[in-house]
Amino acid sequence: MAPAVLRIACSAEGFARARIFTRDTLNGWSLGRHADDAVLVITELASNAVSHALPSAAAGAPEIRLGLAPGPGHLMLTVSDPGDNAPVFAPSGGSALQEHGRGLCIVDALAEEWGWTPRPPAGKTVWAKLSTRTLT
Repeated sequence: MAPAVLRIACSAEGFARARIFTRDTLNGWSLGRHADDAVLVITELASNAVSHALPSAAAGAPEIRLGLAPGPGHLMLTVSDPGDNAPVFAPSGGSALQEHGRGLCIVDALAEEWGWTPRPPAGKTVWAKLSTRTLT
């Protein structure tokens, strides 16, 4: 199975396309049972890119690129954006009812691991690795 990539617009329609793309791709790979978690993670990472990376990116048409890649026992999800700022993981000691700031906490809870890598000359890729192993 080859990796799948999608470029999205920074809009409600773009996020809807990202969710459909993720679900359809995983169903095509017979990994549909992992679609709910993958859709949630990809949506959180894309939302973070729009909220935090795009406003600080260089001028021009911003682009967010989503990637899905199956591996042995896992699924790698990536969101690449033009921002250089590192993602900030701030475990919430506050209320679960807070409106913002829980995205990476959700990613951290669902992913085996996650992180980010710079993309010279500008930008970064935030990634999350989800297990596809069957729980016994």
